[in-house]
Formats: sequence, structure tokens, C-alpha cells
Amino acid sequence: MITYKDIYEAAKKERYSESLQPISKSFFREVAKYLKDKREAAAKDDDVFSDSLLKTKKQLENAVTLFQELLRRRRKKILNLVLIASETGISRKDFENMLQVEKDLFEKLVESIEESDKQLNMVINGDKDVEKDMKNMLIVFLEHVEELTDLEGEKIGPFEEGQIANIPKEIAEILISEGKVQKV
Repeated sequence: MITYKDIYEAAKKERYSESLQPISKSFFREVAKYLKDKREAAAKDDDVFSDSLLKTKKQLENAVTLFQELLRRRRKKILNLVLIASETGISRKDFENMLQVEKDLFEKLVESIEESDKQLNMVINGDKDVEKDMKNMLIVFLEHVEELTDLEGEKIGPFEEGQIANIPKEIAEILISEGKVQKV
């Protein structure tokens, strides 16, 4: 069973290390169980001002904060690895320290960057017109516009003067021709 000290140590190791630190495959499940147990203990209404109850509540609060910090630091390191991988490849050591959910995130982000690079290269080489491929357009409303229905029958709006919105390109072009909006 995981303890507050284990969460603290994991967050501390992640904070002071450049690379992803290894954690057990069941770490997230164990933390979830720990937090659930602490929430149940903190929810007891025996004596709201008892020292042990106050200590439990504070420990729960700190554990949640530490766990969130741990997740943020790991995600930041994964994002850095994605950038490195998109340029050079990745160190197997770092990849081995990822949990499965982190590996999935890593793969999706690398795929997104690769797709973005392909599109950018096509634009640079003159093979593609980015404007034509965009389905939405970012616009600013010059006047109040009532609720609209898009091409799929979904309602969008209403919109106020000065409001910025990303709406389907076809509708944006109609509103531009009517002088109700301006392209951002």
C-alpha cells in the first residue's frame, strides 16, 4: 500500500531530475486508493475539530497537490521528449520509464507533430493552400448576431459585438459579405 511519504518521494524525485523517473505500473491505482481512503477518513463527522481529523484532511490536501505536481512535471518532460523525438529520435531509457497512458500520450503527440510538419512542408513547397483546407474561420463580430444554424443543423450563437468566434468557413463568409463580421 502506498503512503503519503511514497507520494512525496515520487514528486521530489521527479522535481529534481531532468529525466522521467521510474514509477511502478500500479502507482496511479495505488494513489487513487490512498486518496479514496483518506477522503473517507476525512469525511467522518465524529469530531470536526479533532487533531487526527484535521491532520488527515491536511494530509489529503497535500497529497492531492503533490500528485498533481508529479503529473504536471511528468507531462512537461513527455512534451520535451516529444519535441526531441520529432527532431532526432528518443532515448529508450526515457521511453521505458513511461507508464502505458504516458506512452499513448507520447505517441499521439508525436503523430500530431509529424502531421503538422507534413502540412507545413506541403505549404512551403507550394503543394497545398492552407486557407482552402481550413473548415473554420476565426472572426470578430461587428454587431449583435442572433442564433444561427450551421450546415449540419447545429445551433451556434447568439454573438455579441466584439465577440471572437471560430465558426464554419461557409457561414463566416456569408456574415462577412453582409458586413456583420470581420476576419481575424
